[in-house]
Amino acid sequence: MFKDIKPHLVELRKRLAISFATVIVFAFIAFGFNQQIIAFTKAPLVNVVGGDPFIGGIGIFFTALKISVFTGFLFALPVVFSQIWAFIAPGLYDNEKKYVIPFVSISTFMFLLGASFAYWVVIPFGFQFLWMFAGNIVNFLQTLDEYIGIFTKILFGFGVAFELPVILFFLGMLGLVNDKNLRDFFGYAVLISFVFAAILTPPDVITQLLMAGPLILLYIISIAIVRVVNPYKADDDEDNSDENHKSVEEPKQLK
Repeated sequence: MFKDIKPHLVELRKRLAISFATVIVFAFIAFGFNQQIIAFTKAPLVNVVGGDPFIGGIGIFFTALKISVFTGFLFALPVVFSQIWAFIAPGLYDNEKKYVIPFVSISTFMFLLGASFAYWVVIPFGFQFLWMFAGNIVNFLQTLDEYIGIFTKILFGFGVAFELPVILFFLGMLGLVNDKNLRDFFGYAVLISFVFAAILTPPDVITQLLMAGPLILLYIISIAIVRVVNPYKADDDEDNSDENHKSVEEPKQLK
């Protein structure tokens, strides 16, 4: 059993190493522009409060390092997704392996679309709500490092959330889910969306709704996509019931 798992672990380690090395290379490049990146990162907050509420400190180096690594990850997305595909490709049929370019391209686009939505919509509205509620946003964000931490978590969360149609499309293409499965799971999907939003956003209702709302909408869109790729057929249930009936009857015939 462990001998069968070992080659997969070796392959996984290889793909992770390539992805990690690519992120580090891009992070090293991004670090040379850390001041411009930090200024871009703070722009939504600066527009809300009308100025920069943070001052530099001894932790500014680690803050610059953190945002550089995140920027490196964003630029390395095509390589990361290509390595994910390379890991799962051996288990696919030849006609399925040809989807590598669409998978990498669409996955990268959807992640960046989610991150962009977070930057241009969610973060400004979320912090505007906090500013109006508290009167002083520094009550929530004491340091620049804390803000960068929340900023990167929100962008990453929205990037992952926007991958939902891509993931369900390929699951549908592989025949693992159909539109009926997704419709039956809709209530749970709504609950999971709000839990996911509560974990990855600041503790305010507006920001959580701005994440949960699009996530639910993406799930609905995914149902329509899977309905095209792998629609539910009533014959499938009949076939399954016939097989179950035969499996029950066969032991009786043996007696």
